[in-house]
Amino acid sequence: MGNFIYMVLVVAAILAPLIVLHEFGHFIVAKLFGIRVDVFSIGFGKRLFGIKKGDTDYRVSLLPLGGYVKMAGENMDEQITGAPDEFMSKPKWKRFCVAIAGPVMNVLVAVVFLAVVLMFHNEVPAHWARPAVVRGVEPDSPAEKAGIQPGDLIVKINGKEQPIWRDLELQVLLYPDQDLPVTVQRGSSTRDLTLHVGSRMDGDDKIGFSGLIPGDWRIVVNEVTPETPAATAGLEQGDQIVAVNGNRVEQSHYGWSEVVQAIQASKGSKVTLRVDRNGKILDLVGEPKMMDGAYRLGFTQEVAGFEMTTSPLSPLTAIKQSVDENLRILSLTKTALGQVLTGHRSMRETVSGPIGIAKMSKQAAEQGFWNAARFSSMISLNLGIFNLLPIPVLDGGLIFMLLLEAVLGVFGLPLTLRIKEKMMQVGFVMLLLLTAFVCFSDISKSVSSGRAPQQQQQTQDQKPPEVP
Repeated sequence: MGNFIYMVLVVAAILAPLIVLHEFGHFIVAKLFGIRVDVFSIGFGKRLFGIKKGDTDYRVSLLPLGGYVKMAGENMDEQITGAPDEFMSKPKWKRFCVAIAGPVMNVLVAVVFLAVVLMFHNEVPAHWARPAVVRGVEPDSPAEKAGIQPGDLIVKINGKEQPIWRDLELQVLLYPDQDLPVTVQRGSSTRDLTLHVGSRMDGDDKIGFSGLIPGDWRIVVNEVTPETPAATAGLEQGDQIVAVNGNRVEQSHYGWSEVVQAIQASKGSKVTLRVDRNGKILDLVGEPKMMDGAYRLGFTQEVAGFEMTTSPLSPLTAIKQSVDENLRILSLTKTALGQVLTGHRSMRETVSGPIGIAKMSKQAAEQGFWNAARFSSMISLNLGIFNLLPIPVLDGGLIFMLLLEAVLGVFGLPLTLRIKEKMMQVGFVMLLLLTAFVCFSDISKSVSSGRAPQQQQQTQDQKPPEVP
């Protein structure tokens, strides 16, 4: 119960301000065009307190999960008098501007939030900005099967010329279980290869993996707690973990997550760690014990050789990079949705609802202020794009009806109030069905993940948490 309340508070802290800013976009443009705004509310439900200035009641309401703006003559079920300050009395282009102002505000917030993060805390993996020179290839991985070798320079992947490591990793993550054309430079020659991307689950999400290693990375034991199963088994600081129970461990952040999951899944039965100690291969056997609510051996691990770089950007550079980053997210979102439509990716693996957002919000908050700010930027962008969907009860639905009304007007055909009401009813049903689907998807993913040990994986973490 306490964890649920904490998640609700985190969601309110992250999502509510974004919704209020969205509504502020509608509000400020409505005021600019002389539309009477009856209510600007922070929160929903019962009015707690506020102040009335002019025609507008600025209030704080009981449920702090967003906010809303009530404009005169906005709703079809209210009495429309035809007064010049009513929403429906304004020209279509002004109503269009009011409708689109909310999503535009969310996009601007996404750019500003991320720019602020980049100005003060631009921390990213050091290899992201480097040319995609392969330093290592995991045995039996998709990359090895494709014929990629250590020392190869990847000069093209899926149409992207001269990719840096970040470009390459994004392409791989986005195309699980699909073929990607790859061109590598080996010595003085180039070769065209086909990389059949593998797939793995990252929490509730299905992502791609290749087995390509950008640097000299090794999963090593950082610290062994005395008088624990790890100490009894003979595990020592500096040991490189190469396999668990005979299964080779990828030498990356995914690898240390695999170690965690294997130990937790043992339920107390013996676990064999194969380690490399100064070139000598040893098999160490330990029996995990219940510690702090989970099965653990009692050691911490890290990815040796993995580096982060922190280089705060100037305001102009930060804004430019923020715009580029948000455009990249939009492009990836478009690609993912396109894969849903073509059947290459399921909707369940692509869309998250309230529960999924709550879990991601909680994780972002636990990683600190700057990660929460970066996450808020991404959520704001998605909130703006979602509201542009042509569903009548959303901003995009109003925009669609205004455009449809304008097109019909060219041919002298009216868009009657009855037709608008029917469209609103259909839109409401569509939104209910979409909400029900994403909630069901969230619940089913939570149940599925609850059957197996959960381990958060963050590409940018330098040091993993203690291994159970």
